[in-house]
Formats: sequence, structure tokens, C-alpha cells
Amino acid sequence: MKASKSSLSQRIFPLAASLVITSLLLAGCGNLNLPGLLRTVIPPTQTAPNSPLQATVSIPVDETATLPAPTATPSGPQTLTIWVPPQFDPQSGTPAGQQFQARINQFMNENPGVIIETRIKAAAGSGSLLESLTLANAAATPESLPALVALPRSDMEVAALKGLIFPMDDYTSVIDQSDWFDYARQLALLQGATYGIPFAGDAMLLLYRPARVGASPLNWKEILSRGQPLAFPAADPQSLLTLLLYLSAGGQIVDSQGRPTLSAETLTSVLELYAEGAAQGTFPNMIADVQSDAQAWQFYRDKSANMVITWSSRYLSELPVDTSAVAITALDDKDYTLATGWMWALSDPLPERRAMSVKLAEYLTESEYLAQWSPVSGQLPVRPSGLNAITNQSLRSLLGQVIQSSNVRPTNDLITGVGPLLQESTLAMIERLNDPAQAAATVAERLNSP
Repeated sequence: MKASKSSLSQRIFPLAASLVITSLLLAGCGNLNLPGLLRTVIPPTQTAPNSPLQATVSIPVDETATLPAPTATPSGPQTLTIWVPPQFDPQSGTPAGQQFQARINQFMNENPGVIIETRIKAAAGSGSLLESLTLANAAATPESLPALVALPRSDMEVAALKGLIFPMDDYTSVIDQSDWFDYARQLALLQGATYGIPFAGDAMLLLYRPARVGASPLNWKEILSRGQPLAFPAADPQSLLTLLLYLSAGGQIVDSQGRPTLSAETLTSVLELYAEGAAQGTFPNMIADVQSDAQAWQFYRDKSANMVITWSSRYLSELPVDTSAVAITALDDKDYTLATGWMWALSDPLPERRAMSVKLAEYLTESEYLAQWSPVSGQLPVRPSGLNAITNQSLRSLLGQVIQSSNVRPTNDLITGVGPLLQESTLAMIERLNDPAQAAATVAERLNSP
């Protein structure tokens, strides 16, 4: 762990510049290109390729803000409060929860005088982790703030922009260790600074029922030829499947000046796939009303669809006996998927306590511990040691392929900028309202116009 050192406070406060950037991104949207194949699994590897799309976010720094620099750990008793969503509740009684609680107890035993308290907050919506963190900061009451908070990547971006969490680089260099998958290391960083330490990953993949679909579909042509409905959140304003396929085809969503952009040519190929799938029944009109991953999953569980694009956490948490999974690949046969994940973020309001808070975050993400926790957590491993600990060889191979092809999803601002336009063009194909080339040209022009 790096020694604490005097420096300007690294607390982040939103500046007018970030608002300008956000407004520019919100001003336009666009469509994405869709090349995609789904292939059989290959043996996992220990590292992931560099992402062709670097996930970046503009984090303004208030250079005039000064808070006390980190100091030595106080000798008196310390209470560290951590916030987690229900799926990571150490009192859940699940194998993962039991291991988490045991790890917390072990940390307290190794650090006399440290007391760890856990609070459960919703993952999203009213009373969520992010909302609670925002309200507690507004109240300016240090005792109501956690030392660590578990946040997904998208919420970590928001928390950093609002100044709710602190970078960890003055306290730790753990993210520089070799035992991280590349996608996990990308999750932790914002503008090169470490804002979180990953402990759980998640990535998009295809699930299907072999009894109805047949053998594993090797490409999109085979998927369309099966004539089986495929559910995905077609009406989701983020339009992540369309975005995934567009990016996997080499489509760009940021121009040389940092503004959102779309290629009409690349997007046309994506929309052509949707149009063909709609004609063959793969993308039935009913999915035009599916607005969320939860709704798409319900379509699959109700057997209204026998294929679904969803997140690995849904599959791993249930492992349905009638279901198989394959990684998503592009039309050029290259594996490609979008990933996110959960991080421990530093929110401790007391500078003199932050070193201990980060020490706890390191302890909860150590290789040896995650090698035990990851296989029973229902989450995608973030460390190679966690993947290697999975005893089911077929599952380990599948997850290895998914991890190898994982790229961190674009930043919130970019998704907000292009997602609604991609949604619009996707629905136009499923509902057969427009020609692919015309729809792509229309949204690209709207986004790219000054």
C-alpha cells in the first residue's frame, strides 16, 4: 500500500465545464452498427484484450478545494460502515454471504479496535446506494456516511462527478497487480485515477433452450434460421445490444473533437440484421415493448422466447437446467461483449481514517479471498485466480471466453447521447416502419449535425 502523503484534496466537485460536456452529449443521439455472431466456447485465458473503446469520463477537479490530507491511522477504536446492495448481504445465509461475513470477522480479528458495520441499501431506485450517498453528503453529517460503498460502474461515475467518493491512488496501488482481468482494471479507473477496487463483474451473453433451439447457434445467420423468438430490451433508451453490435463492427461513437457521432454505413448493417430477424420471427413485434433486462428475462422464463440476450449475473445466479449460454461475437467472427461490475469505492468523510478504509477494500478483494467467493457469488470473476477456482470446466471455459472479449461499456454521457437514437432505429426495424439505410442515415444526420 502506498504511504499517505500531503496533497490537495482529491475530492471531486462538478464544474460548469462538465455540464457543458453533458449538454453537448444530450443534444444528439445516433445509431449503431450491428455485426454479430454467437460462437461456441473456447478455453479461457488469463488476460483480456485491450478494449477498442476506451471508457473515459470527464471529471472536473476543483483545484481550490482543500481538505485535510491523509494522516496516520488513529490509535483509538474505529467504526467502519460499509454499504452493500441486497445481493451482497453478508447476513443472507448464502454461501457467498457467509464467506463475506467470515472475511469481515477476520479483518476485525486482525485489526483490533476496528469495528465493521454493514448497511443494506437498494441497488437502484428510491433509497438506493447512490441516492443515499447523495443525501447523506448533502446533510453534511460525517456519522451518516459510509467508509466504503459498493457501487456499479455507472453509479461510480456519477459519484465521482458529484464529489461523493475519493480516488484511492494515495493509499493503494492494488489495481497495478497482475492478477486482474483487463476489463476489471478498466472498471476501476476514471481518467487514469483509481476510484474503485473491483470485486464482481457482469457481461452480456446469449442464453437459449437447446430443446427448442437445437445445437449452439454459431452465428447470427444460424440464429435467424432457427425461427425462435429472441428477447432483448428493444425499447430500452440505452439500447445496449445495438450499441454492442455497432461497436463490435468498428463503429465509432466519439469524433476527433470528443463529440458523439455515428456512422450511417455501420449502423445500416446492424439495422439490416434486425430487419431480417423481424421478418423471420427472431425479433417479434412483442419485444418492441420490452424496456428492461428484467422484462426480457421474464419473457424468457415465461417461454415467450427461447433465446435471450441478458447479463451473466442472471445466468450464474440461477443456472437454469434447461438453458445453455454462449458468448456474443461480431459478424466478423470476433468475440465482443460489453461489461460492467461492482467496485468498493472510498466515501469515508474522515481523512485520518481513509487509510484503514482502503486497507479494508484491499482485504475484501484479495486474490485468495475472491478465489473462494467468486465461484459461489453468481458474478463474473474479476481476477484470473477467481476464474481458475471454478471447478465446472464447461462453465469455466464459457466465462473465460466472455471475459476475454469483455469491454467496459461506454460512459453514462455517451450512452445518454446515442442510446435513444439507437433505440428509435431499432424499434423502427422490429416494427417494420422504415428502411435500414434510411433509418440509419436519418439518426446519424441528426446526431452529427452542428
